[in-house]
Formats: sequence, C-alpha cells, structure tokens
Amino acid sequence: MPKIKVKLFANFREFTGTKELEIDGITAREILSMLCKKFPGFEKMLLKGKSLQPYVNVFLNGRNVLESGGLDAIINAGDEIAIFPPVSGG
Repeated sequence: MPKIKVKLFANFREFTGTKELEIDGITAREILSMLCKKFPGFEKMLLKGKSLQPYVNVFLNGRNVLESGGLDAIINAGDEIAIFPPVSGG
C-alpha cells in the first residue's frame, strides 16, 4: 500500500494536533477510515454514514475527490489528500 500525504486544515488540524501526516491506503475512503481509527471522534466530524459530511471538502491532488472518482477512487504513491472543514467569511 502506498503512503499518502494527508494535510489537515483549521478545526481538523486542531482536533488531531497535526497539520500533516502520512497514511497507508489505496482509496480516499481507506485513508479517511485510517484517520478515524487513529483519532477517535474524528469520524463524527468527517462522515455521515458512509458519505462525507456535506460541509467537508476532500481534495486529491488539488481536485475535489467527489469530482474525480469519489471516495473509492484509487490513490497512487506520491498523491496528496487535503481535508478542509467548512469555510466562511465576511
């Protein structure tokens, strides 16, 4: 299994206590599952059942994962996942 660089932002970074880590996985779903196992309680922030919470954005190499194969798309060595919480501004 390839090691995938995962970057976390805002409250996800605060919850986990890290901004970046490497996780083994073949799909985005596996990567998210491993994150949830590593950080108990994180699942409630990320997932709603087997889908992403509607306000969570997951990017694979700069593209929204839902627009580039979904959570079950194959991830390759050297790929990067970025996970963003809801963003608001004014």
